[in-house]
Amino acid sequence: MNTERVSFQLYSARKFPPLDSQLAYLAKLGLRNVEPYGGLFAEPAALRDGLKKHKLAAPTAHVGIERLRADVDAVAKIAKDFDIKVIIVPAVPTEERTGDAAGWEKLGEELSAYQKKLKAKGIDFAWHNHAFEFAKLPDGSYPLDHIFAAAPGLLWQADIGWIEWAGESAAAWIAKHKDRVIALHVKDLAPKGTNAAEDGQADVGHGVLDWKKLMPAINAPGVRYLVLEHDNPSDYERFARQSFATIAAW
Repeated sequence: MNTERVSFQLYSARKFPPLDSQLAYLAKLGLRNVEPYGGLFAEPAALRDGLKKHKLAAPTAHVGIERLRADVDAVAKIAKDFDIKVIIVPAVPTEERTGDAAGWEKLGEELSAYQKKLKAKGIDFAWHNHAFEFAKLPDGSYPLDHIFAAAPGLLWQADIGWIEWAGESAAAWIAKHKDRVIALHVKDLAPKGTNAAEDGQADVGHGVLDWKKLMPAINAPGVRYLVLEHDNPSDYERFARQSFATIAAW
């Protein structure tokens, strides 16, 4: 596989500072892209200097919804300063994860407003899923469908691991919303009930997911970025090294 569209979510390395060492290691592996998370923008100079020093790009970034609620224009400026093509909201607070369709539609309307404002500035805007969007509501519908129904222009960074963790088919969901999928979080799972120290996740290609089955979704025309992520690795270098080797061999 051409690895030019492969990226690495820096959240995976958050427990192993300093940032400069992380970027140096990822660049040495052959990665050309990384995906910053919101906390890194608290020290923009360090992030900017590190990316430049190690010749890394940040085509996508996670930005918390609180930052968008405070100042959408400030988020747009971050995107322009770092040449970020896609701003992605990773989640909403637990207390906002409502149990009814109307609540999810309201979130979709809010996201749609941000999407329109960012689009006007030439920036794409996407939602990133966890497992909670696939917890069926009392009427049998899914939160994710309600979010999307209320936000026609909203794009999607589909997290393969979290969809499968929820007991759903990532391939089926990505096919269902294929026109929205701009990026994937490439995440693997350990056998059920194992690897609790790493939150039940695994290095890509070293877990239980059927990547052959997922390949049509991974190679779909609209998918621009494949972002490696592990929420709690005990060794981020091992995770990056083994996962990048797996994806490079596809």
